[in-house]
Amino acid sequence: MEFGVSTFVTDDGIAPAELGRALEERGFASLFLAEHTHIPVKRETPWPGGADLPRHYYRTLDPFVALTAAATVTERLRVGTGIALVIQRDPIHLAKEVASLDRVSNGRAVFGVGAGWNREEMRNHGTDPRTRMRLLRERVLAVKELWTKDEAEFHGEFVDFDPVFSYPKPVQEPHPPVLVGGSGPTTFDRVVEFGDGWMPIYGRGTGELPGQIAELRSRAGRAVPVTLFGVVPKPEIVAELRDAGADEILFNLPTEPAAETLARLDRMAELI
Repeated sequence: MEFGVSTFVTDDGIAPAELGRALEERGFASLFLAEHTHIPVKRETPWPGGADLPRHYYRTLDPFVALTAAATVTERLRVGTGIALVIQRDPIHLAKEVASLDRVSNGRAVFGVGAGWNREEMRNHGTDPRTRMRLLRERVLAVKELWTKDEAEFHGEFVDFDPVFSYPKPVQEPHPPVLVGGSGPTTFDRVVEFGDGWMPIYGRGTGELPGQIAELRSRAGRAVPVTLFGVVPKPEIVAELRDAGADEILFNLPTEPAAETLARLDRMAELI
């Protein structure tokens, strides 16, 4: 089992390059970054994590810029989105962003995808929350076409373009792994159709994890990797997830200045 961290990189926490270097020095395998393009002032959608939306949700750096900064000062650290809000991004731009990150990192990019929860935010991007899962599907499938075809085209309900040249292509073949976030009733459908792995948030719908992993792998007919996101760094939880068959766990790293972050990483590293 491998260990990484999931966090929000903001303008008032540790810088991404310093964070990436610190993770690799301490033996962590990966860095996954969340994103929000903005937070509407008028909020109606409840945050799944509780009553008040934490400050770091309002201040995230663009994940691809931040992950590039981390990639350029490391050699082994995998750099991933956790998650990229695909329903708020143009798929042609997105294919180029992920492929560029994979090039800059020499094949270390991971593409964690999801549809998000903030309906006001997605509406500002012209996305209808009622159809966001169908939109997510088409955009991910379109991105994969752009990565793998010299003359890529896609014709769907939401995404439609005639043959195009789109470069660069990713370093990884056939493409960077696509990890599907979520733990809802239709999540496994998406993992089976267009995912290379499953990345649920620890504690949200993962109460029967061993059975869920077995069900997913049976439905997929393959050994689907499972990455647990936002894990509380405690020895008993590490043991629980190892026994459940998780392939990687991402410790939840609070957004703090450099000194506090480095001290916290020292404590987390003791669990590896």
